[in-house]
Amino acid sequence: MPVPDIDYRLAFELAPIGLVLSSNRTMVDCNQRLCEMFGAAREQLVGQSFQLLYPSADEYERTGARIEPILNARGVYADDRVMKRVGGRFQGETFWCHVTGRALNRETPHEAGIWTFEDLSARRPVKAELTAREREVAAHLMGGLTSKEIGRALAISHRTVEIHRARLMRKYRASTTADLVHKLMAG
Repeated sequence: MPVPDIDYRLAFELAPIGLVLSSNRTMVDCNQRLCEMFGAAREQLVGQSFQLLYPSADEYERTGARIEPILNARGVYADDRVMKRVGGRFQGETFWCHVTGRALNRETPHEAGIWTFEDLSARRPVKAELTAREREVAAHLMGGLTSKEIGRALAISHRTVEIHRARLMRKYRASTTADLVHKLMAG
C-alpha cells in the first residue's frame, strides 16, 4: 500500500497536544494547541523562555536543573507538573500538565529539544493554593516516590519533604498519604 504524502508542518500545527521546538530553553516554534492551552498567540510565545509558562522563576530553574541529568542519561524526560496560563480569560491560572521532552543531543540536552504538553486540568484541577515546593512534592508523590526519594530528587532533606507533605495533607483534608495522592489525582 502506498504511503500518502504527509504535510509535516500541517501535522505539527494540528496535533491534538501542545508541541514546542526549543533551543536553550527558549521556544523556537509551537503549535496551535499549545497556544490554546496557555491562552497566548504564537507571537507571544516564540522567542520566549519556557519560564513564561511556569508559576515561578524558582520552579523553572529547579525543573531545568532536575531534568538535565535525566536528559543526559536517557535522552527523554516526562513528568506531571503545575504550569501557568499566560493570557486569555484564565490568565495566571495554574493547571496540571503532563510534559514530555526529547533532547536532540544528549550531551547538551537543553541545546535543542522537542516537547509535548498535555493539559490535565479536566481530570485533575488544582484545588488548593500551593507553594512552589508543595507543587513539586505533590508531583513526586503522584509519581509514587517516597519522602527519601523526593528529598534526593529535590536536593532537600526527607524531613523537609515530610513537612511539605503534611501541609498538603491539611490543605487537601487527607488522612493518609494514599488519600492525599488520590485527592491530588482526582483534583
